[in-house]
Amino acid sequence: MEPMKPMEPMKPMEPMKPMEPTSGGEAWWPQNLGAPASSGAQDGLRYAFFPEARRLLVERDGRIATFDSGEHRIGGVSQRDGALRFETRDGPVDAGALRRLD
Repeated sequence: MEPMKPMEPMKPMEPMKPMEPTSGGEAWWPQNLGAPASSGAQDGLRYAFFPEARRLLVERDGRIATFDSGEHRIGGVSQRDGALRFETRDGPVDAGALRRLD
């Protein structure tokens, strides 16, 4: 019986690449906002949240609406009967409660 050979040391992992936007590789929001803290898409609607700028962008039917998110930290979106509701750490916020900027 042959003695066991020592194991090779582990090789360092390669760094992860940044996540690509979910819209086919191209950002659909203005580049001056940078990368969103959260974004997603559901039923023909997509959103991106930029906490530093306090902006929430929502695209529906090719039109982008910009909202002032105030102190809200948005992490998700849901739709019910055409109404948008955003999930925050303080609970849900209806889109109608946010000030639209455009």
